Amino acid sequence: MLVYFLIIVPTLLFTFFAFSYWQERKYRRKPFYRLSDLGWKRQAPPSTGLLQSVALLGDAGAIQTDGSDPVMKLIKQWQLEAGKKGTMLFLGDNLYPIGLPEAGHRHRLMAETRLQMFINSIKDYSGKGIFLSGNHDWLKGRKGGLEQMLRQQEYVLQHLDQQDSYLPLNGCPGPTCLQLDEGLLLLVINTQWFVHRGEKPLGHAQGCPYTDIEEFFVQLNKILKRNRHQRILIAAHHPLYSNALHGGKFTVKQHIFPLTAMHRRIYIPLPVFGSLYPFYRKFFGAYEDMSHRKYKRMRKRLLRILHRYNNITYVAGHDHNLQHFEVRGNNYIVSGSCSKTAFVKKGGKATFTLEELGFFVYNYYSNGEVWIECRTVSESEVKGQTVFRKKLNYTLTEKPATVVAAG
Repeated sequence: MLVYFLIIVPTLLFTFFAFSYWQERKYRRKPFYRLSDLGWKRQAPPSTGLLQSVALLGDAGAIQTDGSDPVMKLIKQWQLEAGKKGTMLFLGDNLYPIGLPEAGHRHRLMAETRLQMFINSIKDYSGKGIFLSGNHDWLKGRKGGLEQMLRQQEYVLQHLDQQDSYLPLNGCPGPTCLQLDEGLLLLVINTQWFVHRGEKPLGHAQGCPYTDIEEFFVQLNKILKRNRHQRILIAAHHPLYSNALHGGKFTVKQHIFPLTAMHRRIYIPLPVFGSLYPFYRKFFGAYEDMSHRKYKRMRKRLLRILHRYNNITYVAGHDHNLQHFEVRGNNYIVSGSCSKTAFVKKGGKATFTLEELGFFVYNYYSNGEVWIECRTVSESEVKGQTVFRKKLNYTLTEKPATVVAAG
């Protein structure tokens, strides 16, 4: 009996992993579309009347600095199309691996070179640019992260003479509002504040408007309630929905060769035991995973508020791929593959997923329509290629009447 057990169980496990690996190979780096979105190519946005175009540039911190970076070329093409109506929105993790360190550090030169490339691309552009911070900009969430982030903020503000170029200021939680156009409100949240392990600012002494974090959620709800007549674009670093690593999704290879998480070349097979690491990340989580208690608490509180409204698009980076979700009348985008790519699982609540270099663009038109499109790098097309587009539907209310004081 023991002999049969020792033969059958490994055989079943091998068959399961082999079949799963074969399934993954079929769709890796291929776009997944929800059934109702398969005909997306037949849909087209208005040919005129573009009011605002926002490039959602997540996790760009590992771009090539020799002028050959394909995503930077893709961004340049978008700039030519959008003109002064465009906004470059960097969604955090702007500098790998640890943000902008102090002068003399071994990572300083490369980090400064990359950051200056971003700043120059904004200076040479008629539109504007806005930086958010991510966990890598905060020294990967460790002690001393606040100082690291503030160093990057100071550098951007010093070298980029544009108002609102780094949001929220001083590492505060936010929310910070910016009216991009009539009927379109940008709202920026510093989600790293909620999952950060080291010092984080709060209170007037550190440049933040309140001393109790509960006031953040109260203020967020007030802003959303007051602006139900507008389309609201919420920008943050951490996604609220994801079919990728930080959402607890792993490849078969990561179950069999778990040490590749430390280095991509450590191919030591550890079947069964190797699944302990993915299971831990899925159900308990590292500090930057949705399953971690801090992240889980933040996500629950934010969704409880966002689900009250139907005029919101929430955009983030963090996971190195391209994803779109429609949940309870709102849209959720992951646009985190400006310099790195990683596995993303198809299906689930996702309407679209893809593991490729690129970014999403959010376009707002004079007739009130909002369209998103996903652009990826193409070896044959200088302009890149559009692999997905969709018109977003909002439920808006009447604009509140202006109250004029008597006398």
